[in-house]
Amino acid sequence: MSHADNSTFTAAERLREQAKGRRKYREALDRAAAVTISLGGIGILATLVLLLVYLIYVVRPLFVPAEISSVVSFSAAPSQAARLPPVLLSMDERTETVLRLDQSGQFSWIDLGSESIVLTSRLPVARSAEISAVALLSGEPALMAIGLDSGEVFLVSAEYGAAAGPESGARNLPRRLSYPFGRLPLLTTSGSVSALAISQQRNELQVVAVGANGQIELATGSRQSSLTALLDPASLPEYEWRVARVEPQIPDATRVFIDGDHQYVLALDANDRLSAFSIRALYEGGDESFSSDAIANQPGKVVDAEMLAGGRSLMIADDLGQVGQWFIDVSDGELLLHQARVFQAAMIPLDQIESEQRRKNVAVVDVDGVFRLFNTTAARLLTEQALVDEEIEAMTLSPRGDLLLTESESGQFLAYPIDSPHPEISWSALWERVWYEDYAEPAYVWQSSASGNVYEPKYSLMPLTFGTLKAAFYAMLLAAPLAVCGAIFTGYFMAPGMRRTVKPLVELMEALPTVVLGFLAGLWLAPFVEQNLLGVFALVILLPVTILTASVAWMFLPKRIRHRIPEGWEAALLVPVVILGSWFALWVAGPFEFWLFGGDIKAWLGSELGLAYDQRNAMIVGFAMGFAVIPTIFSIAEDAIFTVPRQLSSGSLALGATPWQTLSQVVLPMASPGIFSALMIGLGRAVGETMIVLMATGNTPIMDINLFEGMRTLAANIAVEVPETDVNSSHYRILFLSALVLFAFTFIVNTIAEVVRQRLRRRYSLI
Repeated sequence: MSHADNSTFTAAERLREQAKGRRKYREALDRAAAVTISLGGIGILATLVLLLVYLIYVVRPLFVPAEISSVVSFSAAPSQAARLPPVLLSMDERTETVLRLDQSGQFSWIDLGSESIVLTSRLPVARSAEISAVALLSGEPALMAIGLDSGEVFLVSAEYGAAAGPESGARNLPRRLSYPFGRLPLLTTSGSVSALAISQQRNELQVVAVGANGQIELATGSRQSSLTALLDPASLPEYEWRVARVEPQIPDATRVFIDGDHQYVLALDANDRLSAFSIRALYEGGDESFSSDAIANQPGKVVDAEMLAGGRSLMIADDLGQVGQWFIDVSDGELLLHQARVFQAAMIPLDQIESEQRRKNVAVVDVDGVFRLFNTTAARLLTEQALVDEEIEAMTLSPRGDLLLTESESGQFLAYPIDSPHPEISWSALWERVWYEDYAEPAYVWQSSASGNVYEPKYSLMPLTFGTLKAAFYAMLLAAPLAVCGAIFTGYFMAPGMRRTVKPLVELMEALPTVVLGFLAGLWLAPFVEQNLLGVFALVILLPVTILTASVAWMFLPKRIRHRIPEGWEAALLVPVVILGSWFALWVAGPFEFWLFGGDIKAWLGSELGLAYDQRNAMIVGFAMGFAVIPTIFSIAEDAIFTVPRQLSSGSLALGATPWQTLSQVVLPMASPGIFSALMIGLGRAVGETMIVLMATGNTPIMDINLFEGMRTLAANIAVEVPETDVNSSHYRILFLSALVLFAFTFIVNTIAEVVRQRLRRRYSLI
């Protein structure tokens, strides 16, 4: 082989080696890209899964049932021979001390840590006197009204006490009885006190007692400001008392209550008849009283009754094992009782009922000693537990509702820790109509906070879900036709040069921050629309007519004029038409508003159609959020239309089809998967939008399809309330549940969109 041949062979080998090296390099790059893309996709999927798992982790405790832990049993009462039945059991805030009062007026402080009596004290009354009624005002110290069989009523304050001791780690628990209003009886009835109630609202304290013959005694104390109280915070508050005595009214009264607003005294007699007496009328000497037989119409005989926390509802336990919740409404000279809920606690008679001090929980015990805890708002049984085989003489729930204490007839105390962190939550409370206190009928309500300490939480997600769908509907109502029609014209009819300018400008709209859009919508667009409401309606009607008229007029122009405009650039002529048409619609609306609606269309809408108008409403959201969604839908839909192979449309035109026939029969079916995906992505964007809805609506969680009313969406609600909620509270977890609902909705919409897109793609595939 010659030298030249060797050189040629060497050069060829070198080229082959270089090509081989380049192939290996490209293959390495391809593998690296494939691995990177796969890891990125897996990372995205893993992030979504972790996000879903975390949301479920936070939300799950809402639906975990309450639990009663193992019982702690001890005996701290006097010996059985000297023991008298208790008339009152009460616990302090820290569940450290139990206060026991027996029929003779003997107080016992029982320390739960040592399970022993640490102090006893007795009322300063005669040894022969017995307690016939007692009423407790929750708080520390515990203020109670005690009625005797002699007709005397005393106010006694029992101090649990808890202070730091002199030694590190030690606790000093001063416990004592005190008489903040003196040792003399506050009230005196004729005969034994048969029923007693005490209530405090702000600076007013009320005590009502019913004597054996039905006489009502009412005492109201108003707290007075004094210089002594200002100088010495430890001094007892001063009260100015006034007393009202009324002729016998309810001789067989078994229980008496004071409503939460201190307007009425409610009395339940032995025949299960409920009567109401106006407190104002009692002091003024009037006879404003009402009665109702509704309680008597309850199937069973009343065995016990309690006011629910807040003093708005009466809880009735009967001998058929039912617990009824009754709303009290005194209006128009009539006492109305509405049975909002009935709980079938047992199939045997109930024995006792006890309401929690701070939550809408109520506990009952039947004659077999089975304890059940219900929540009225959630309308569900929280937990149940068989306590003891013997009769339970008294029971009490701790102020926080985390401990149940009972005393049986043998003197045995049983303490049951209760774990019920979210009792007011249930699927029915979240998604169904709930009859809340002070409401005329069941309703969907979101109200996460209230001014009072004791309120009924309202966590219905229906208004927020409805608001989310309402905002998305009006946004898509504006965005979908404009974006899709614009995409069709741009991708199929518009000249390439003009398309290269228009498409980037529309896509540039997507870069505008939504907070800016919300700011403009709330501070500029909303007042503008309010002042030109009829002009906006005229714009919606007249602008399409103007465009259509201009298009028809263009078709009748001489060809020599029409042909001067390059094909595909005709749309540019519509710009001045749109501007002039908009100006004309706004200008002509003013005279028509004076002529047709007396100069104020908003007042006409309210008086004639019953439609209230809020400045920041669904229409404003539709305009602003539709403007934000249009670029997303337009860009994806236009790409889908533009990428339809030109040979298909050219072939259709060559076979004699018109451009519109080609568009409807060839181009749109082929582009339908992309157009559908664009609409679904736009819908997802509208559902998840936060800032525009937050700034352009009144953020009122109401369910009203009215175009002129506002709404609150799930996303906006999360943004508003997350910074103000306590971590791990029911409110906090429900906000995470809202996020989970949004996540699920988006997942469902995207899944449906992908399934439909794949079917459309297979149907109109070229293969």
